[in-house]
Amino acid sequence: MDLLVIGVIALVAIAFATVLSPRLGVASPLVLVALGVGASLVPFGPEISVDPQLILAGVLPPLLYAAGVSVPATDFRRDFRSIGALSVALTIVTTVLMGVVFYWMFPALSWPWAFALGAIVSPTDAVATAIVKRQGVSPRLVALLDGESLFNDAAALVLLRAAVAATASAVSLWTVAVDFVVSMVVAVVIGWIVGRVSLWVRSRMTDVNAATVFSFAVPFLASLPADAVGASGLVAAVVAGLVSGNGAARRLSPQVRRSHQQNWHTAELMLEGAIYLILGLELLRTIEDVSQDDLGVLFAFGAAGLVLVAALVTRAAFVAPLLVIQRHAARRSQRMRPRLRKALEQPGPAARAAHHVSRLVRRANPAIPHQSRVEEVKRRIARTGADHGFLLRSPLGPREGGVMVWAGMRGVVTVAAAQTLPFDTPGRSLLVLIAYLVAIGSLVIQGGTMTWMLRLLKPARAATPEELAVESAGLREVLDAAVEDERQHLRETRERSQDRREAEQSDRADPETVSPTDDRGFPLSAEATAEDEDRDHRIAVIEAEREALLDVRALGAFSSAALAAALAQLDAEQIRLEL
Repeated sequence: MDLLVIGVIALVAIAFATVLSPRLGVASPLVLVALGVGASLVPFGPEISVDPQLILAGVLPPLLYAAGVSVPATDFRRDFRSIGALSVALTIVTTVLMGVVFYWMFPALSWPWAFALGAIVSPTDAVATAIVKRQGVSPRLVALLDGESLFNDAAALVLLRAAVAATASAVSLWTVAVDFVVSMVVAVVIGWIVGRVSLWVRSRMTDVNAATVFSFAVPFLASLPADAVGASGLVAAVVAGLVSGNGAARRLSPQVRRSHQQNWHTAELMLEGAIYLILGLELLRTIEDVSQDDLGVLFAFGAAGLVLVAALVTRAAFVAPLLVIQRHAARRSQRMRPRLRKALEQPGPAARAAHHVSRLVRRANPAIPHQSRVEEVKRRIARTGADHGFLLRSPLGPREGGVMVWAGMRGVVTVAAAQTLPFDTPGRSLLVLIAYLVAIGSLVIQGGTMTWMLRLLKPARAATPEELAVESAGLREVLDAAVEDERQHLRETRERSQDRREAEQSDRADPETVSPTDDRGFPLSAEATAEDEDRDHRIAVIEAEREALLDVRALGAFSSAALAAALAQLDAEQIRLEL
């Protein structure tokens, strides 16, 4: 009964924190931590203890899967190298350097334990991305932060596992490197297979609720087998989410996708909120344990501040050369675009060229190998041209780099990973408290000042109304072309339907003629049949428009936000027709 009451109170707290945080100007995780601390002060409240493995194996996989589903695949592909550098290379560098800091502060710690603590404080949290999104910054900056937070969690936990294993036995650097690579590769393969199979299964489910329930099992279908073979379950869950999100528009009905989106947003809200409530509930208890330590609570606060500053300096030192590389890439793109336009023999912006090639590909005859090869080459050239145009329209300069550095906040994974430290860890309570304070401090300092920092740095913003109008006009051309391609087929279908109705009317006097009936066996009138055909034709047009949008999405000719809005509009229209 106590557990049920606690669950109900937690749900109410999460709901109110979500509503109140925008009005208070405070990130909802901080509100939940404060509520958790307040609840822990209640004298008659039960003592709550949560198994850390429950968070790592039961909470993080669905959270990362849901984040993977929502990441636009085109944006992820375009900045794959930068995302990989931030999520893997930066995580490794931060783990090593923070390990040195911890070893300097705690000489009694062995190097493996110091690196384990470095891995705990290395991953960033997605809270900053949510704040940045609300401020309307460049979609490229948002995609970079989203992609980083997807994979650095898994990378940090793999490093943590290797470091803890090294405390029990001697482990060479080569062994750790091989284990890391194998863990990632195996997890990617498992996640890709699970993502593809889950799409196939859900596409054959006619019940929307059943498909949604099955989707809740997908992250665990990916993470559990990966963990069982020693790979990263979190990476498997992320990859399954990326595959599912990228293929959902083609494989799943609009009703299923709409249901998935709404229900998964609710699940994300509850799971993430529960973690921060648990942090608040355990914070005072951890402080009490540390107060009995020789070093004390004040030392924990000072150590957390030092770690937080060191992590920010490390991140800034890593982001600076990354921006230089991106600037060189933008210059190379500027030189390449004229050549690509000439290769396509299509004047105008890359979006128009991509649209032209998309129509050629749709109309290409796959039975002619040479023609197919030519169209594929043109398609690749168009996609490359769109990628170069994207790099030029969304540059990464010092202002954007400053936002990237300040957005490197610690959060959910740091809290969960700290709780997984073995109970025989030297000074465990003090180390766990430092990790908690690093997470809370970064959320308070960086999260609380993120809006102010954005106003100060003034990074590249999202598309202006004029740019959106141009993009909308381009999308309208794509949709009109799709309708035009479908119109001839619909005209022929209508003619056949008209001939059939005339035949039915002429044969109505014949008693042996069987009239069309509905599902209950009642005869259908010619007017009802015409209405059904008209609805089917309109749905066919919508599906043709959707296919056209997905074609240009693969080319990257338009922004992910504009395409998502157009696809959502088509989904809403189709759902209305099918009701």
